[in-house]
Amino acid sequence: MEIAVLRTDCTEHATALLAVTVFEGADPQDGPAGRLDERLRAQVSEIVARGDFKGKPGETLLVYPRDGSAPPERLLLVGAGKPEGLDAEVLRRAAATAVKQVARLGIERFATVMHDVGGGSNRLEPSDAARAVAEGLVLGSYVFDQFKTKPDDETAPAKLSGVELLEKVEEQATQLESGIRIGGALGRGENLARTLGNLPGNVATPTYLADEASRIASDFGMQATIFGPAELEAESMGAILAVSQGSEQEPRLIVLEHRKGPEDARPIALVGKGLTFDTGGISIKPAQGMEEMKFDMCGGAAVLGAMQAIGELDLPINVVAVVPSSENLPSGKALKPGDIIRSHFGKTIEIINTDAEGRLILADALSYVRRFEPLAVVDAATLTGSCVIALGHQASALLGNDDALIEELRTAGDRVGERAWPLPMFDEYREQIKSEYADIKNSGGRPAGSITAAWFLREFVGDMTWAHLDIAGTAYGEGKLAYQSKGATGAPTRLFVEWVLGRAA
Repeated sequence: MEIAVLRTDCTEHATALLAVTVFEGADPQDGPAGRLDERLRAQVSEIVARGDFKGKPGETLLVYPRDGSAPPERLLLVGAGKPEGLDAEVLRRAAATAVKQVARLGIERFATVMHDVGGGSNRLEPSDAARAVAEGLVLGSYVFDQFKTKPDDETAPAKLSGVELLEKVEEQATQLESGIRIGGALGRGENLARTLGNLPGNVATPTYLADEASRIASDFGMQATIFGPAELEAESMGAILAVSQGSEQEPRLIVLEHRKGPEDARPIALVGKGLTFDTGGISIKPAQGMEEMKFDMCGGAAVLGAMQAIGELDLPINVVAVVPSSENLPSGKALKPGDIIRSHFGKTIEIINTDAEGRLILADALSYVRRFEPLAVVDAATLTGSCVIALGHQASALLGNDDALIEELRTAGDRVGERAWPLPMFDEYREQIKSEYADIKNSGGRPAGSITAAWFLREFVGDMTWAHLDIAGTAYGEGKLAYQSKGATGAPTRLFVEWVLGRAA
């Protein structure tokens, strides 16, 4: 979908539909809606006065202008709540609400206009507002239907191909274009992560993820390194190999390098769990809901989505991405409870539960990334059900060994609407993963499960500055937000990119 700034007045532009944000309790004669209302002979004011439209968040009303009163064929009023609550997330949701309504109408192109957002303590800069709108438009237009067969006689509805953002002031329009460029890239990166997460396990195999990484590298001038079983064996990545040994699908370790910063500058690193299907292995999961375990690679999908956005924006920074990928299946060759394996780091691991496998493949990946001497490394994984119990589906758990990095990530998440909340890593929690027979065991039991899982990962970080995002509650769901749909959310793709943008600046 193309998003472009058009230098024109919203009251003069002919379009199939013009979407306008209206605030709850605000004078309908203020801002762009007011200018349009004058052309519409107070049609909007009448609607508001009668109480037919209140401007509540998510509320919409389609208005057909009186004959000859204004150029748009349709006017879509989109509620944005109280004006004092205006922030990027409000605009993101409003834009997504608009695009979904337009899609239902089968309109190919429509226009929208930014509400006056500059100035004032609770106002956004025009570029930031346009970025949020672009994110909402791209995310809200996402549809995953590639496996649905269309009847031969069905007439395909028109697909949305473009949005025009109307702004007649040139200086303002330039700022909007800057925001659209960033927001569009973030939205497309997150949509890639959503698609990878939504693909079934028989399609999105470790090999498929590796091929997608190679495509990103080719498109954006990155270096891709793909390790198969032989290379993993040579690198002594015993944990990844142990998890994958029960499957016919070969494991992969995917490495992408974006080298657009100074040649001698140390990179930052992103690591994502790419477990393409997880039955639990020998510690098999219940059958009910197991189909959702195709989402167990959403951390890896977010890393790949973030790297696509980073490449599209051509950010002047060095970033290394590592995605360990495998399946976890039960078979005669599968890893068993009680087994002891040796990791890439050199530590031995006693297997208590084969369903605690994501931390195993991440352990080898985190150990491997040390060779790049990153300034900081952040990993993301659908790691523990305990995280969902603790934080629900509203926030990812955030843990690590550096308070400044944790706060940096929490703030980045707030800015893009992908919230993360810190959990403690007191030394006492480490006691739960001590093993009688090996250096460490892979499960500390149910109490503080998210924290002990993070402590397990910390054992393979060495002296790197590191943080971990447990996205088990946020990576997929019912699609309750305006810019989401049922299935993979793509989180934390935009959080990753926002963090990298901050580092690049």
